[in-house]
Amino acid sequence: MGIEIKLPDGSKKQYEKGVKPLDIAIDISEGLAKRALGAIVNDEYWDLRRPLETSCDFRLVLDKDSEAPVFFRHTMAHIMAQAVMRLYGEERVKLAIGPTIENGFYYDIDLDVRLTEEDLPRIEAEMEKIIKEDLPIERFELPVSEAINLMKKQSQPYKIELIEDLVRDYGTESVTFYRQGDFIDLCRGPHLPSTGKVKFFKLTSVSGAYWRGDEKNKMLQRIYGTAFSKKADLEEYLAKIEEAKKRDHRKLGPALGLFTINYDYAPGMPIFLPKGTDMLNELLKFSREKHIEDGYREVSTPQIMSDSLWRTSGHWDHYSENMYFTEKEEQQFAVKPMNCPGHILAYKSSPVSYRDLPMKIFEFGKVHRYERSGVLHGLFRVRGFVQDDAHIFCTREQIQQEVIGVINFVKKIYEPFDFQYRAELSTRPENSMGEIELWDIATEALRDSLEAKKMDFTVNEGDGAFYGPKIDYHIKDSLGREWQCATIQLDFMMPERFGIKYIGPDNNEYQPVMIHRAIFGSTERFMGILIEHYAGAFPTWLAPVQVKVIPIADRHTSYARSVVVSLRGKGFRAEVDDRQKSTNYKIREAQLNKVPYMLIVGDREMQNGQVSVRLRSEKDLGSIDLEDFIHKLTEEVKDRKGKSIFE
Repeated sequence: MGIEIKLPDGSKKQYEKGVKPLDIAIDISEGLAKRALGAIVNDEYWDLRRPLETSCDFRLVLDKDSEAPVFFRHTMAHIMAQAVMRLYGEERVKLAIGPTIENGFYYDIDLDVRLTEEDLPRIEAEMEKIIKEDLPIERFELPVSEAINLMKKQSQPYKIELIEDLVRDYGTESVTFYRQGDFIDLCRGPHLPSTGKVKFFKLTSVSGAYWRGDEKNKMLQRIYGTAFSKKADLEEYLAKIEEAKKRDHRKLGPALGLFTINYDYAPGMPIFLPKGTDMLNELLKFSREKHIEDGYREVSTPQIMSDSLWRTSGHWDHYSENMYFTEKEEQQFAVKPMNCPGHILAYKSSPVSYRDLPMKIFEFGKVHRYERSGVLHGLFRVRGFVQDDAHIFCTREQIQQEVIGVINFVKKIYEPFDFQYRAELSTRPENSMGEIELWDIATEALRDSLEAKKMDFTVNEGDGAFYGPKIDYHIKDSLGREWQCATIQLDFMMPERFGIKYIGPDNNEYQPVMIHRAIFGSTERFMGILIEHYAGAFPTWLAPVQVKVIPIADRHTSYARSVVVSLRGKGFRAEVDDRQKSTNYKIREAQLNKVPYMLIVGDREMQNGQVSVRLRSEKDLGSIDLEDFIHKLTEEVKDRKGKSIFE
């Protein structure tokens, strides 16, 4: 019996049942077949040698396609695991999971030898041997009982656990394996036809990882790697990794005196030092100005509130494992993980008319959320942070205009940083509260707002908050990495749970809709992103020290200090470096500390009321009247320019 294959151009071809994607590729073009890595069959990844049993939509995946990395990186994970087994012995290596990730892959391994990055070249050399052997990669399927017996023979307890979970959770009756030479691994694929198809790869790091991300489980070793179809792409990516290491905020932030984290006494709780606090305050000042311009009113809500509040909000049932609690006078309290219930209390403090809506309130609210110690990561993953949190209470009729207003507001906040960004619509998760009908209304309202703004967006099914769908913004930094920051969440549930109302034009009570939104998200995390985005060389308006004044000799110190006084009088963050060091030493140190402007003052500058201006880029502007310098610097900072006004 034949089957019908529908190609991307809409044409259809007839083949015998059991035809393989590789056969179809050869039938279309020999040249195409050489470039094919796999196929997509009815939206499912498909190996080139996996038979097709039914009619389907069909598209080949070529080396240039965006889906190509899924095939060769998945294959590389298996090649890496096989190499580790060859080097350390099959009986000693217990394999956990080995997925593809953005820009690479990893494999979690249980091994009685501690691996370090010094071991990676040896593993890479063994991987090269496996690639040269060009081992055919074969997919096969086994009933669950046979699969478990096979994994028992190979002493792979983690694979047995995975199979048993599939049976328990999904009623799975059979599972798939892949074989390459003497290596067999439980895997759903997809993979390349043979190990020789991969050419350009690199193992990048080794770290620890708890089995299934649970710190109660055993700590495994995670080996990271990457692979590309072109050598130039691999080299470009590795160069970005090296640049990212130089920009790592966990090293650069403390080196620049911005923050520290004491993991003995306050794990996951950043301590901002004076320079970091200056920078953080500048971010908040900028944000506060824009909020006020946009009609928001600032509030401040308690850090600790009764557990009954969190039961009403739904956090107790859906989020309590991430919360901190305390008890006094036989009453239990929770440290707030979110600001929304406090903002509802602010809303309820007085009667609200439809004329008061939309009501827009915001807060730089400190929140605390429990994160496992194993996942804490500098400023990116913390337990205590400040949210630039806001809530808009509005009528149903106002939803779209207010969501569009937030979309416009996000653009205003991100403009000074020159971020590119994309939007993602996240829908109802399994752990949700409320009626599906309300979820559908809320989701469509967000979708309609994005479409009204003609914004490109993707849909992330099942990743909404437990109380409502959301729009997430992913910003792209100077290295092309994406970070999720801004979020807009539409909520019908919490207003209902708290019974908040407004008086309509007919004097009847109605329930408002609540829009949750944050732009920086976590200001700590946003600051970490900025450190890496700018490599510590912040725009002048944001720099913790904007100007360093350097006297050439002791006799110039008094004038240098007067320059600092003039600058500080205009609101600039300026310092004098009057140490007994050479001028070149002090200039170099200021450049290393990423100070935007160095003003060198000597006899001529002191006599003429001037300053000799150096940029951190090492550009020498020569002598300028102090008043002219202050005038231009004022313009640069006021406009929050991304580059020096002198360049």
